[in-house]
Amino acid sequence: MTATSIDPTSDLVSVTVSGSAAQVRVTAMGEIDSSSAPLLRRHLDTVLDGGAREVTVDLDLVTFLDSAGLSALAAAHRRAARDDVRLRVLASSRAVIRPLQITGLWELLGVVQVEPGTGSAA
Repeated sequence: MTATSIDPTSDLVSVTVSGSAAQVRVTAMGEIDSSSAPLLRRHLDTVLDGGAREVTVDLDLVTFLDSAGLSALAAAHRRAARDDVRLRVLASSRAVIRPLQITGLWELLGVVQVEPGTGSAA
């Protein structure tokens, strides 16, 4: 499985999906806000609809994350927990880490802090 069939990019963010049907990595690059978060959410829903057992959301290359992006991640978490899917979130920049920490999603999602540029290796 490589790039998805759902609009792979918007003006602010690009999202790619890779891995096997059981272990999927969703990688976002750019800004996730109210106009681009629906794209991330559609990708996560598609992956979860596809029967993935483990999903890694790689936010290493995300430069901005607002409440709409946080909401998309929280929705994916709820769905993954309900469907017994392991959801991992990787983050490296303060622009992503800080909103996750402030909202309590850092602990809820069990976010893994990675060194910048190493998300794809984690």
